[in-house]
Amino acid sequence: MSDALVRNGVAIDDGFAEAFPMKATRVIVTAHNLEWARHAAVAATGFATSVIACGCEAGIERELGPHETPDGRPGQSLLFFSMSGKELAKQLERRIGQCVLTCPTTAAFAGIAEGEAVALGKNLRFFGDGWQISKMINGMRYWRIPVMDGEFVVQETTAVVKAVGGGNLLLLARDTDTALAVAGAAVAAMRRLPNIIMPFPGGVVRSGSKVGSKYAALSASTNDAFCPSLQGLVERSELTSETRCVLEIVIDGLTEADVADAMRVGMAAGIDIGAAGGLLRISAGNYGGKLGPYHFHLRKLLDGGAA
Repeated sequence: MSDALVRNGVAIDDGFAEAFPMKATRVIVTAHNLEWARHAAVAATGFATSVIACGCEAGIERELGPHETPDGRPGQSLLFFSMSGKELAKQLERRIGQCVLTCPTTAAFAGIAEGEAVALGKNLRFFGDGWQISKMINGMRYWRIPVMDGEFVVQETTAVVKAVGGGNLLLLARDTDTALAVAGAAVAAMRRLPNIIMPFPGGVVRSGSKVGSKYAALSASTNDAFCPSLQGLVERSELTSETRCVLEIVIDGLTEADVADAMRVGMAAGIDIGAAGGLLRISAGNYGGKLGPYHFHLRKLLDGGAA
């Protein structure tokens, strides 16, 4: 950390978060009531924290009122991100088929109109065993698949677009209670914005990673420079004795501007709590700028810049 910048007692690193190109789509899930829409949404976006092991990163973008959905029922907006359109299509078919088709009263619709079309219900229709019926509405094909509570209505395709994954903030705090409070406030502020998700549990991850490992089979390992229990043991710790807990927030967004906006409001929420509330420093994770083309500079974001 150089040329210290301090806001409300919180040191802001002169560094950047490094993010990567991804592919993304939005799916609108509706149901008879919000409870069942949420059951489907939670299941469909489960085990989707990181493409490293999950195949995709996914989350609930927001709840939707009946006036916001294609069939006039309450719903949930879901965002799915992966490293390729092919992998994203595979994940969609599995997750919509196993978690939305199976959930009572649900329907599924494309949430993005323009982009590369991939299957949403195109293959799921075969579950209807020949009883499925298609219908064209405003140039879009929908499938009606008979199920035991009536029928599952699903749009044939959804659009995949270019996206950005891996924006992040590191929140360095005095203790666990403070870190959780700051991270919670930052996540709550970011969730008010459209077009972004934070895929980890509660939007927060404690197991920040670095590239490489002493074990050849691992491509990533614990970010030891930010582990409080290793301060004084590792060659280069980023922490002082006052820092006892570090939490990270990872952000995926449909555009670079969406990720930048989310990081900006997340930092502002932390700064509002300030050093008096136990937040000591805000940093970000990167790989020296060599792996991801999107660099979100913390101080530029605070000053209102794009990255």
